[in-house]
This record gives sequence, structure tokens and C-alpha cells, in this order.
Amino acid sequence: MKCAKLINGKIKIIETEKPALNNEKGAIIKVLGCGLCGSDLVKIKHAESQNEDKIVLGHEVVGIIEEINTDIRNFKKGDIVALGHHYPCFKCEKCKNQSYSMCKTFKNSNIFPCGFSEFIKINENHLKYTVYKMSDSLKDEQKALLEPLSCTLRAIRRAGFEYNKDNSKFNSLVIGLGSIGLLMLKGLKAFRVEAFGFDISKERAEFALKEGFSFDENKKYDVVFLTAGSSKAIKTALEKVIDGGKIIVFSSVEDDISGFSNNEIYYRELSIISSYSPEPKDLELSAQLLNNKIVKVDNITTIYTLDNLSKAIDDSFNNKIFKAYIKI
Repeated sequence: MKCAKLINGKIKIIETEKPALNNEKGAIIKVLGCGLCGSDLVKIKHAESQNEDKIVLGHEVVGIIEEINTDIRNFKKGDIVALGHHYPCFKCEKCKNQSYSMCKTFKNSNIFPCGFSEFIKINENHLKYTVYKMSDSLKDEQKALLEPLSCTLRAIRRAGFEYNKDNSKFNSLVIGLGSIGLLMLKGLKAFRVEAFGFDISKERAEFALKEGFSFDENKKYDVVFLTAGSSKAIKTALEKVIDGGKIIVFSSVEDDISGFSNNEIYYRELSIISSYSPEPKDLELSAQLLNNKIVKVDNITTIYTLDNLSKAIDDSFNNKIFKAYIKI
């Protein structure tokens, strides 16, 4: 089967053996497509020859169950599903403190061999915690947004908002309107939080405005979500958050030099909270919101073929698109 692999810093489409269950519990998924995540770009950019073999690219998978061996839930051969790639143990101290993405099991679990391949193998715990049937009314590229949307839902919950609660008295600002920023805005709307979006890119700001998300430069915000991978955005976040407000960090930055002022945080009693990756219940809510079209994700993705994965990566690095979906 075809599979993408990073070799000497370049993406190569190689032929490799199709994974098999070998009487293990789990499933073989025929991959229909996989989204290209910003974390994939970071892995590619910072890969070194000695760690390339350990890099797994692609995890925003949508596919068809081709073979299955499980007693968990109502899955069967032929089901169209979307999935996440990590699951926690729910037993360790990290999990007990609800830091699920810091769990060793979470960090070490993954799909095999990678999302950018014709088939993947997932285990029993993936089926239990990360796999969801997706509505036929959704396009495949929309189904593949299950995991990235769930990441934003985790950040929204980390900000203190609960789904099905009236959060309308709160407002929020999302700084950075790439695909994650757009999903964050749509998630906030689903949580009934008044949401605004800002980006230095006029094109992205105009796209968000067409989606119903404006920016009021004279307003201060209860919660600011940082989804821009630039340390310069920190200054904007500090300027726009209210005294006593929250800044949710949901991005890495290239230079990794903090722009947060200790005294400003101290005297203004600001809360700086990070959010990295979802827990299983975020994936469950994400599936619910997508399948019921409470969160609508039209016009976010650009479709490429597996053979054009390198172009999708280049276009993403050069900010020519919001989100790449690789059709397998």
C-alpha cells in the first residue's frame, strides 16, 4: 500500500506492507482522507535525521472500517468513521488531575503507520475512546475535522465554559484566524459565548467576517484565545483582555520567547491557561456538533491527493490555504 514517510527532510510516498490485525482486538481502517495539522508542519520543519523514523504524520483521519475485532460499541465493517490518535489511561495522577494529554499512555498511543496511508491499524482503546461514526450528510473533508474541532472544544472548556449552559454574558476574542482559529470561533458560538476574531491577514479577517465573526478594536474581552503561532500576538492578547480576565494559549511560537509581562499578569490578576490536546469526551462532543451540524465547517479545507502531499505542505507553510485535506 501507499504511505507517506519523511526521508531526509522530504516527504516521500513509498510502498509498504498493509497492516494486519493478526487476531488482535482493534480494526483496520481504509483511509478515505486525512487532514494536515499544524503539528505535522512543526514535526516536518524540526525533524532531524536521527528521529525521522519515530515521526508519525497525519492523524485527522476519516475512513471505512474494513476489518474489525471488538466487543466495544456498535461498530461493524463498512462503517464510515472519524477518529483521534491518542487516548489516556484514566488511572495515573495526570489523568486524575484531568491533564489527560500529559498522560504517558496518551503520549505513547498512536495509529499505525500514519494517517497519510491507504490503510491504518487502530487498537481496542482507540475504538473505545476516539472513534466515532460520522453522518453521511457530511463531506469526507468535514468529517476529518472531528479531532481538530475537539481540540478547540477542550480549550473552550479549559476557559471555564460548559456546553448547554448560557454563556451569553461573556465575550471572547480569538487571535489568529487559520483553520484552528475559525474552528475555535465556531465552537465558542456553539457554547453560546459572544465570539470575535482578529488576524493581521486582511484576507483571513474578511473570511471570518463572512462567517459572522467581526472584530471590535474598542472592546475588551473576558477571554482571549491565542491561536496564532507568533509571539507578537501575545502583546495584542494583553491589550485586549479585561483586568481579571483569561488568556488561553493554544499555539506554539517559533522563537519560544515569552512576551508575557510578569508584573502585568500580577497587578491585573490575569489567568494564563494553556490547552494542548483533547480528552475523549471532547471527541464525543465534537462528533455530536458535526453530525448534527450545530458546528458547520464548510469552505475551510482545500483538497489534495496523496501524491500532492508535498504541495499541500508547501501551500500550508506559505499560508495559501486555511486547511489541507489529503484524499487517499
